[in-house]
Amino acid sequence: MKLSRRWFAIAGLAVLLAGLDAAGATAQMASPPSDSAVPIATKNSGPAKLTQAYALPPDKLAKAIALSRIRNVLDITDSIWGVVVLWLLLVTRAAAALERWTQRTASRRWIQGLMFFALFLGITAMADLPLSLIGHHYSRAYGISVQGWGSWFGDLGKALGLEIAIGGPILLLLNWIVRRWPRRYWLGAWAATVPILVLSIFVEPFFEPIFDKYEPLQQDHPALVQELEKVAARTGTDIPPERMYLMKASLKTNGLNAYVAGIGSTKRIVVWDTTAGRIPDDEVLFIFGHESGHYVLHHIPKAIACYSVALFFVYWACAGFAAWMVRRFGKRWGAAEIPSRTGFVVLIFAVSLAGFLLEPASNAYSRHFEHQADVYGQEAIYGIVADPQKTAVAAFNALGEAWLDDPNPNPFIEFWLYNHPSTEHRAEFAMHYDPWKNGGHGEFFKN
Repeated sequence: MKLSRRWFAIAGLAVLLAGLDAAGATAQMASPPSDSAVPIATKNSGPAKLTQAYALPPDKLAKAIALSRIRNVLDITDSIWGVVVLWLLLVTRAAAALERWTQRTASRRWIQGLMFFALFLGITAMADLPLSLIGHHYSRAYGISVQGWGSWFGDLGKALGLEIAIGGPILLLLNWIVRRWPRRYWLGAWAATVPILVLSIFVEPFFEPIFDKYEPLQQDHPALVQELEKVAARTGTDIPPERMYLMKASLKTNGLNAYVAGIGSTKRIVVWDTTAGRIPDDEVLFIFGHESGHYVLHHIPKAIACYSVALFFVYWACAGFAAWMVRRFGKRWGAAEIPSRTGFVVLIFAVSLAGFLLEPASNAYSRHFEHQADVYGQEAIYGIVADPQKTAVAAFNALGEAWLDDPNPNPFIEFWLYNHPSTEHRAEFAMHYDPWKNGGHGEFFKN
């Protein structure tokens, strides 16, 4: 599970619109393609040790090491660049000029706000475009992505359209809260953020078909569905066959993945067509067990609760920091007060900076949940597959090889950037996890 860094500033103020890009609190076995179209890896690597649970053949190891350097540079640059863009909008008075233009163009304040935030989201998206282009280029060059440029730009346009259509009104709502309660606006914004976050997770499955094609998993893989039902019965996961889908990921990527999306009545499992039939069904069962763990262990409500508490203090602190910046730089930036549109950009800048600084803590929290789900998935397939240990290790090796994950991640990069444990650490744990030895039982299953 992960929270998109691009969304943290708007997340902080516009609610972590996670449902739009399958981020947010959605559980996923392998990190899905981000703006760079590849999962995060590491910067420095050495030759894989023969004793490692996860290792790559020499030709792919060389590619993984080279690609990891590119991924890290792009990811770190993107983190910093997102904050710098907001700062530039303020110091160049571009945000103030945009606010004045909308005031001259429209008479009604709410229309001015929609225009301002639509243009603001468009500008920040365009500023991020060069890094996205570089990331997709290397993803294609290394054989991760097979998506053509036309389709890629189409997805980019759809995402921007959704950001403007949904994110714009949400930013307008939060800006209104700031104007309505100027002294305690951070509390009102926090109260509005939490239900919108829950709603974004609930509606995520409705947006996914905008970007990818789906069909019932039963249609082409009935035997796999029967096996998945066994795991569902063991875990108590309420996902019937009619809510199991096959995503046509092969149209865009060679990577492997499966995930569970939605909550309540929208909860469903999605298996990529690059995964079903490409790796043994036993390994797909382990992936499904991992995904089920996020639900059975209540990771989504726990994450919502944790982030809600964190956002309470983040909003409070950022409100004070933004007020200081307006007093110190307001005249220079054209931000007379926080409730103004430009002043609101100052607030977004403060939250964006907080998001950057808190990324390691957020990722550490996510890694904890992912490790628990790994344990749960391995226990969930006990008695269903012949050897849970070998199955889990094989699944991690297949995922790592497909995404060209580095077998030897730099510890600092893993600490700062990884929202999942490294593939090597996951495979290493799986190889040695055998609670049933000498008649024992697992952590989450007593049989």
